[in-house]
Amino acid sequence: MSSPRIGLVGVGLMGHGIALNIARKGFALTVLEHPGNQPLDALLALGVTTVNTVADLAAQSDMLILCVTGSPQVEAVLLGSDGSSGALAALKPGTVVIDCSTALPNSTEKIAQAVVAAGGEFLDAPMTRTPKEAAEGRLNLLVGGEAAVLEKCLPVLRCFAENITHTGATGTGHRMKLLHNYVSLGAVALIAEAAACAQLGNVAPQVFVDVLAKGGGGGVALERLRPFLIDQDPSGLRFFMGNALKDMGYYVAMAGETGAVEGIADAVRDTFARAVAEEGAESLVPELVRVLQRGAPK
Repeated sequence: MSSPRIGLVGVGLMGHGIALNIARKGFALTVLEHPGNQPLDALLALGVTTVNTVADLAAQSDMLILCVTGSPQVEAVLLGSDGSSGALAALKPGTVVIDCSTALPNSTEKIAQAVVAAGGEFLDAPMTRTPKEAAEGRLNLLVGGEAAVLEKCLPVLRCFAENITHTGATGTGHRMKLLHNYVSLGAVALIAEAAACAQLGNVAPQVFVDVLAKGGGGGVALERLRPFLIDQDPSGLRFFMGNALKDMGYYVAMAGETGAVEGIADAVRDTFARAVAEEGAESLVPELVRVLQRGAPK
């Protein structure tokens, strides 16, 4: 794995930054052509190549990185769907599959077994932080899987990750990601609801932000919402409302399977479900404030 040939599926908001940093470090990278990709011009200029099928991508890769929406997409890429063959059918012995998506842990564990049965190795390595850090090569990775597999993949992972945490066995990376996103999205939803109440109660946005920042409401969630609260600029958190709803649905499912209390999580999920219904799945999460400023649904 000193100079692996790398394949990447999912050149979206996060995947584009991953690809850019891998290519800049001189690794041989091929990406899957897909309508959901961000523009590939900068990648092609760095020598990145493209293929049209996941089977072709798998056949030439020593390391296959997935950065797709969720478990259905991961399963379709690896196992195939609608009669098409997936990547596992063409996987070379010893290829490492690295799933950087946010996925259901139970699905992850089944996928990992299928990868091993096909002669490969598997890591679940979901990300935290935003597209900005992805472009800067400063993501956080939460990695589940065998320590020895992680060790040999570190030169590639360090191209785009600032912090890499080995969370334990296969599936724990995705479990930790759902825990992280629940806390993160829950904090954002709480502040958004408070901001809406402040607006309806004639508390100025700047006063609201300043007081929280100097007290118990300060932190990452407030800072990501600050541009929207002050200037109606949602770019402080470039995360789609539909993805927030998906992640909260995954968390609630995981909590239910483990028998954990999920009352607050249910409320956060329902809040994002309302936002998706009113603003659309591709609205950005800070726009939740505007939804909640309309008051309680009739």
